[in-house]
Amino acid sequence: MAPESNKKKDPRAWDGLTPPLAEWILDAIAAMGFGRMTPVQASTIPLFLGNKDVVVEAVTGSGKTLAFLIPVVEKLLRLEEPIKKHHVGAIIVSPTRELATQIHSILLSLLAFHGPSAEALKPLEEDEKRKPSPNLTVVPQLLLGGTTTPAQDLSRFLKNSPNLLISTPGRLLELLSSPHVHCPQSSFEVLVLDEADRLLDLGFKDDLQQILGRLPKQRRTGLFSASVSEAVGEIVRVGLRNPVKIAVKVKSATGDDKRTPASLQMSYLMTPPSHKFPALLSLLSKLDPTPQKTIVYLSTCAAVDYFQHILSALLPAQFSLLPLHGKHPPNIRQKNFSKYITAVTPTILLTTDVAARGLDIPQVDLVVQIDPPSDPKVFLHRCGRAGRAGRKGLSVILLQPGREEDYIPFLEVRKTPISLLKHPAISITDNDANLVTSKMREEVLADRALYDKGQRAFVSWVRAYSKHQASSIFRVADLDWAELGNAWGLVRLPKMPELKKWDGDKTLGVKLDMTEYAYKDKIRERARRVAMAEEKNKEPYAPSEEALRKRKEREAWSQKHEQQDVKEARREKKRRKWEAERLEKMTEEERAKEREVQELVEQVRKKRLEEENDEEFRGFDE
Repeated sequence: MAPESNKKKDPRAWDGLTPPLAEWILDAIAAMGFGRMTPVQASTIPLFLGNKDVVVEAVTGSGKTLAFLIPVVEKLLRLEEPIKKHHVGAIIVSPTRELATQIHSILLSLLAFHGPSAEALKPLEEDEKRKPSPNLTVVPQLLLGGTTTPAQDLSRFLKNSPNLLISTPGRLLELLSSPHVHCPQSSFEVLVLDEADRLLDLGFKDDLQQILGRLPKQRRTGLFSASVSEAVGEIVRVGLRNPVKIAVKVKSATGDDKRTPASLQMSYLMTPPSHKFPALLSLLSKLDPTPQKTIVYLSTCAAVDYFQHILSALLPAQFSLLPLHGKHPPNIRQKNFSKYITAVTPTILLTTDVAARGLDIPQVDLVVQIDPPSDPKVFLHRCGRAGRAGRKGLSVILLQPGREEDYIPFLEVRKTPISLLKHPAISITDNDANLVTSKMREEVLADRALYDKGQRAFVSWVRAYSKHQASSIFRVADLDWAELGNAWGLVRLPKMPELKKWDGDKTLGVKLDMTEYAYKDKIRERARRVAMAEEKNKEPYAPSEEALRKRKEREAWSQKHEQQDVKEARREKKRRKWEAERLEKMTEEERAKEREVQELVEQVRKKRLEEENDEEFRGFDE
C-alpha cells in the first residue's frame, strides 16, 4: 500500500486550495452540500484570490456564483484593518433584480458561519446606528431599483455602513453619485460583473462605463459570463488589467465542445400549435418522478398574463402555477419568485426571458419552451435553468412542423445540439387538442376580461414572432391563423395588419353575441352596459351647414387633384423616356458608377423606412 504522502491530491478538493480557505468557509460549503469544487470554481478561485483579474466563460449552471463570492469575502476579511465608515470595499453588479437577490441570499448563507459578520448583520432598532466592529467583517447591502427609492438606499447605507454592495447597474450608479459614499484606492478591493453579456444586452453599457469611471483603477476585477462577445471584450479592455481568461467547456460524446452541462438533456417535439399545450400537460403527467419545479417559457408579458388564467384551469390538481415577467411591479416579481424557489409541492413558473439568465433556482427538473426565443442566444440560457450543479434536468422546445424544423440544424451549427424526445413518448391526437381548446374557450367565454387579455396577448405574440432573429425560419407568412386561434382558445381573431388579406373565418366557428358577452367583474360589466346604452341613445348624425360646405370644398379639391394626377403621370412617362436616352449615351464605366449611386440611395431609403417602422412599434407591449 502506498504511503499516505504519496496519495494523489484531489485538484477539486476545497481544502486543497492555495492559499487555503478559512475554516469557517469550509464549514459553510460543507453545510451547503458542495463536496467538491466544480471545474470553474477550481480554476477561478485560486487566481482571483491570488490578485489576478479574471474573465470567466463557463456553461450555465457551472457554479460561477461561489467562484466569485468566496474570493470577494476572503479579500475583505484578509485586510490589515477594518474598512472605514461609509467606505466601500467591494461591488458585485448583476443585470436583474432576481439575480442580485439570489447572490445576496447565497452570501448571507455563507456569512452565517462567520461569527463577527453574522453579529454585524443583526437587525438594528429604528434609531440605532451600527457601531464599528473591532473585527474584520463583511456587511453587504442589496440595491434594487423599484423596491426602494434612492433616498432610502442612501439612508440605509449611512445607517449600516456596508462594505460590500450587490446591485443592478442603475441603482448602483445613483448611490455612487452621492458625496457620502466613498470608494477610494485605500479601501476598494474588488469589482465583479456577473452575467456580463446580459448586462450589455439590456443596454447597461453607458452605466457600466460610468461605474468603472468612479472606481479606482488599482483594483481586482472579475468578469463572469456564459459567453464572451465582442461587446464584452470591449468592457474587458477598458475595465480589466491583464486578465487571466478562463474558459470551462463541456465535451460532447463526439469530443466537440458543448455549451451546456452534461447532466442536461435537451430535446424537441414537433407539434402543431393546437397540440402544444396538450403536449405540455401530457409531459407533466408522464414524467416519473413528477417534476417538482418546472419552468414554462412564453415570448411576451401579455401572453403570460393571459395563459396564467387558462393554464390554471387545465393543470392537474397537484400543480400550482406562478407567473413572472418584466412588467410585473417589483414587489410582485419578488413575491412570486420567492414563492417559487421555496415551494415544496410541484410548481410551474410561467415566464418570459426575464427568468432565462443567471438565476440558480434549486431543483428545476423540467424546462418547456412553448415559444422559441426571439434571440437564439437566449435558447441556451433558458435550457440551463435545469440540469444545474450536476442535477439531472430535461429541457424541451416545441416546434411547428414545416420551416421551424430548420431550427434544429441551426442550433447544431451553434454547438447546441438537441434531439427528438423519445422518453416519455408524447403522442397527441386531434381529439386531445380539440378537448383542450374547448376547455380554454369555456374559460374565455366565462369572463370577457379573458377575451381582452387574449386579444392583446395574441397581437403581441405575432409581433414577437415577426421580429425573430432567425427570420428565414420563423416567418409570419407561414403561420396557420385558424390553427393558432384554436391553440390559444380564442373566440375571435383580433384586428391586425397581418390578417387584412386573410380571407378565413375570423370568428373561428364560435357563435357569440358580443353585446351579451359579459365581464365577471360586476363594476366593469356595469360600465360596459352604460357605455353601450349611451352609444345606442345617441341621435343620428346630421351634418351641419359648415360640414356640408367643407364637404363640397373637398369634392372640388378632389376633382382638381384628379386632373393633377393625370398631368403627373404624363410627366413621369416623359422623365422615364429622357432617363433611358441619357443612359444610352453613357459609357460602361459611367453606367457602373450610376448603378453604385442608385444602390447607395436605395440602402439609405430602406434604412430610413426601417427606422420609421421601429419607431412606430417601439411602444408596443411585447
